[in-house]
Amino acid sequence: MRTNKKRIVLDLKDPELTTLVGKALSSEVRLKILELLIERAANISEIAVELGLPQSSAALHVKVLEEAGMISSVEQPGVRGAQKVCGISFEDIYLNAFKHKLEQGGDRVFQIAMPIGNYFDCEVSGTCGIISEKRYLGVEDFPASFYCADRGEAQLLWFTMGFVEYRFPTYLMRSGQIQEVSFSFEICSEAPGYQNEWPSDITVWVNGQEIVTMTLPGDFGGRRGRLNPEWWGDTMTQYGLYKSVRINSLGCYEEDIKCSDHSLRTLHLEEGNYISFKLGIKPDAPHVGGMNLFGEKFGDYAQGLVMKVTVSDEDSRQEAPNAKSRKGEKVKL
Repeated sequence: MRTNKKRIVLDLKDPELTTLVGKALSSEVRLKILELLIERAANISEIAVELGLPQSSAALHVKVLEEAGMISSVEQPGVRGAQKVCGISFEDIYLNAFKHKLEQGGDRVFQIAMPIGNYFDCEVSGTCGIISEKRYLGVEDFPASFYCADRGEAQLLWFTMGFVEYRFPTYLMRSGQIQEVSFSFEICSEAPGYQNEWPSDITVWVNGQEIVTMTLPGDFGGRRGRLNPEWWGDTMTQYGLYKSVRINSLGCYEEDIKCSDHSLRTLHLEEGNYISFKLGIKPDAPHVGGMNLFGEKFGDYAQGLVMKVTVSDEDSRQEAPNAKSRKGEKVKL
C-alpha cells in the first residue's frame, strides 16, 4: 500500500520551523541520510555504517532531522535491545514568501458547502455509479443514473472518463474586496474494487479555463473510510485524498504549488451569477484512471465540495443577501 508523505510548508511568519528545516538541510551528511532513508528505513547503527560515521554522530544528525519533521523513528526490539528505526516522513518542502501578504488581519471568510450530487451538468462513461448514504441511486455502470431525481442525496460518485460541473453562486463576491477563492474536496482514482497503485490524471476547470491536472496515485482501500456506512463492502473504494485549489491575485495554486497564471482577474470570478467548477478526466489524458468524488458521509473527510471566499473589510460594499460577517460563516446549498 502506498504511504502518503506530508508536505512541509514553510512561512516567513513561522521562523522556528523555517530555521529548523534550514539547519537540517545545511549539512551534506544529513542530505546523505535523507537520500538513504528515501530508499529504505534504517536504524542508527545501519546509518553509521553506511556513511562511515561514529554512531554518536549519526544519532545527532538523526535528531536534527527529526526536530525538523523530515524523518520519524520508532523503537523496535533488536538482538541487543531496542533499536531506533528511522524513515522519511515528508514528500516535499514549500516556502511561500508571499503567504503573509495574502492573510492580512481583518479579512472575513465565507464558506459554501456544495453536496456532490448537486452538479449542474455531467458527462460520464465507463465504469460509473452514484450512491447515497443508504443505497445505490439508479443502476451501476449506467450513465443515465447520473440524472436520477434523487441524485442530490449522493455521498459517493465515480466514473472512468468525463466530468461533473458545479455552479457556485457569486453573491458572496459582493460583500467586500476579494482576496482569495478556494475549492476543496476528497477524491481518488477509480479502479475495479480498489487499487492503491492506479494513477489517474484528474483536471480542474474554473469558469471554463483549465487550472490544473492532478495525478492521483490510486483508488484507495485496505482499510475502511472513517465515515463509510456499514453496508459498504470492504473490497470497494474506501477513502480519498483531501485536495484544494486556491485562486488569488498572483495565480492559481494546487495545495501550495502554483499551477496556473490565471488569477481572480483573468477568471472573471465576480461576473455573472455563478462560478463554474468542473472536475473530470480528459480522453487524451496520459492516465485515464477514473475518479471517485466523496460526500460528507463517505471517506475520511466530512465534507462534499466546499468553496471558501476570503474578502477584505477594506472598501467593503453593501452586504449580500444571507452573507454574514462572522469569520468562517457557512452557507449550505
